Amino acid sequence: QVQLVESGGGLEQAGGSLRLSCTASGRIFRMYTMGWFRQAPGKEREFVAVISVSGSSTYYADSVKGRFTISRDGTSNTVYLQMNSLKPEDTAVYYCAAGSSFASTIDRYDYWGQGTQVTVSS
Repeated sequence: QVQLVESGGGLEQAGGSLRLSCTASGRIFRMYTMGWFRQAPGKEREFVAVISVSGSSTYYADSVKGRFTISRDGTSNTVYLQMNSLKPEDTAVYYCAAGSSFASTIDRYDYWGQGTQVTVSS
């Protein structure tokens, strides 16, 4: 089992920055591909970013490419999402997830955090 806990969400103005953190416990963190997803009210959960087990490969949704950066720290069992140049449309609950493969679809992830709210005001 893997337990994931997100933190770092909050209220930020458009153009600002936030850094989300997701700390894993239970099974060994370094064995999993880690992804970030988000869900706005009334919308489906959507892919944001993914990072490979080693951290050497990343992939981003077009909507966040160039603005968001995913990274991981194996020593602290933490994955981060640095969000810059925030837009109101980034407002959502953000979830971290752990999976067995490098993928951008929800079905490829086995464990999910509880989510953290990000609100971007204009």
